[in-house]
Amino acid sequence: MKLATLRNGARDGRLVVVSRDVTRATDAGAIAATLQDALDDWARVAPSLEALAAQLEIGAVPAERFHEHDALSPLPRAFQWLDGSAYVNHVELVRKARGAEMPPSFWSDPLMYQGGSDAFLAPRAPIQMADESFGIDFEGEAAVIIGDVAMGASREAAAAAIILILLVNDVSLRNLIPAELAKGFGFLQSKPSSAFSPVAVTPGELGPAWDGGKVHFPLRVSLNGAPFGRANAGVDMTFDFPTLIAHAAKTRPLTAGTIIGSGTVSNKGADGGPGRSIADGGLGYSCLAEIRTVETILMGAPKTPFMRFGDTVRIEMQDADGHSIFGAIEQTVERYAGAGRSCDAEVGESVPTASFVPASGGGPGPASSEDAPDA
Repeated sequence: MKLATLRNGARDGRLVVVSRDVTRATDAGAIAATLQDALDDWARVAPSLEALAAQLEIGAVPAERFHEHDALSPLPRAFQWLDGSAYVNHVELVRKARGAEMPPSFWSDPLMYQGGSDAFLAPRAPIQMADESFGIDFEGEAAVIIGDVAMGASREAAAAAIILILLVNDVSLRNLIPAELAKGFGFLQSKPSSAFSPVAVTPGELGPAWDGGKVHFPLRVSLNGAPFGRANAGVDMTFDFPTLIAHAAKTRPLTAGTIIGSGTVSNKGADGGPGRSIADGGLGYSCLAEIRTVETILMGAPKTPFMRFGDTVRIEMQDADGHSIFGAIEQTVERYAGAGRSCDAEVGESVPTASFVPASGGGPGPASSEDAPDA
């Protein structure tokens, strides 16, 4: 089953069931007004939604054309957004670029941060920023939406709580990260609103590509129309989703509608070393920070710039037959012209371009914008 939220003038939109080919939709308001309403009573409403999805496939219910541009993120706002860093290869690379050792605990204890969830971007909404010098980056990820999870839940209980799967663009402002993390209190300004795919799907829609904890399809990332990343989301994922969920629930319960992100999808190269760009015959990358890291390792300095006004990123996943599963996140960076532009004078001239500072040890803060445990 595939679900989406369409604009209707209300903050949380209206819930629709979407056809498997992501071309048609039918209103689900008679079952649940919004996706959060459905998640709050999933055991009762899920069979009705599944029946509606089956009727949509055979043309037995009224349908409308599904336009991805009309979709909000499946949950336009959520009670909780927790993003992990499940692809430890990504973390290992950024530390290697500055000559730092990988703490052994990174392979056994997931990194995770709590992001803002009160206002997610629509999948085709622009990324509005006041200043390019913030170091604007995209991060292609997979994520799950879960039902209620008890505090201290086992990995098995966490797996059973997975209701929907979707994609994410976890927007990051790399040049704001070092000073923010150096304060020792985590991300805030450096992690603005994220965007999610137009469609969220139940695990059964993925068939054998879903193994209960990972999605085994390539994440297709393009930048300004050119292929940028094709890393497989099921490869090199050190911590699967049940592990991430159980980690988050160690000391608190998780409420239905909580979203858990995988962190930047990242694959090692065929030789076990850093991944190569698509132009060099590799699978590419799911964020700009990683290609900049690899450039630093291979050439001594990053060459690829962060996103600039007018740049467009597209994030999508296709099934084995080349059909879009979740629809596409496609966002263009635009200059923010609203209230708060005074930050240009305060930050715009004072934020330096990110550069790597080799170091042999740790310290109170990261040496560069890429040298941060990013999701």
